[in-house]
Amino acid sequence: MPVEAPLEFVRPREPKPEWLKVRAPGSENYLRLRGIMKDLKLNTVCEDAHCPNIGECWHHGTATFMILGDICTRACAYCAVAHGRPTELDVAEPARVAEAVERMGLQYAVVTSVDRDDLADGGSFIFAETIRLIRERVASCRIEVLIPDFKGEETPLRTVLDAGPDVLNHNIETVPRLYRMARSGGRYPRSLELLDRSRLYRPDIATKTGIMVGLGEEHDEVVQVFDDLRRVGVSILTIGQYLRPSPQHAPMTRYYHPNEFAELKRIALGKGFVHVESGPLVRSSYHAHEQADAFAAHTK
Repeated sequence: MPVEAPLEFVRPREPKPEWLKVRAPGSENYLRLRGIMKDLKLNTVCEDAHCPNIGECWHHGTATFMILGDICTRACAYCAVAHGRPTELDVAEPARVAEAVERMGLQYAVVTSVDRDDLADGGSFIFAETIRLIRERVASCRIEVLIPDFKGEETPLRTVLDAGPDVLNHNIETVPRLYRMARSGGRYPRSLELLDRSRLYRPDIATKTGIMVGLGEEHDEVVQVFDDLRRVGVSILTIGQYLRPSPQHAPMTRYYHPNEFAELKRIALGKGFVHVESGPLVRSSYHAHEQADAFAAHTK
């Protein structure tokens, strides 16, 4: 199928285009959730990764908890989360996350983490315990986990899957050619293998991944990633604009126009993904409950 020529792009040094401008957060519900997080001494990827949707999501009572501390053992060139040597493991953290889910009245909770390559199990036990305690407190709450690659080891992945999340998410992030530049410690084949193992071990649990554009990838490379993801059975895909957190991070090559995101969504759906969320401000957890609903409807 012929693909239309890319639209003229906006150069990164110019002001942000209108479609990337969002209102500063400050609603009553946003402030309430922020207070709960602070009170329970919890981290959120919404804040640590400078997510542009924090105001919208928190206003509607949705947040992504970041467990295992706030210091990552890897230093990915695109990521705003601090990196270095983590502090001790907080074994009481799962209980505080479960309490926050209950106090916030969530019906859909997303749990992610920093990479913890310093731990023998990569932190998989804490993931599993968080799932278990959320289910104890709010049985009706659906749970999505966004996990690291666990250095390619299968046992930690099974530990998380045995706890029974509704969605298993692991982001592919970018095209294979850019992995050496963008993903410290990451391997493209390893991430594909993790997603494939998850689908084969627990086909009842939706597998999900996300990719950023604007790091220097070519159109054909992105489409090839779609094919690779479908080959390992990924059901849910998110596509969003890379925004450079600081001058010390990987440069952004260009802004994609909303029409280009619409075209990428059309191509991805044509390849058989159950649900595709594609847009300039899309991040991994954006409209996550709708993505899970689509998978549930598809498997009935």
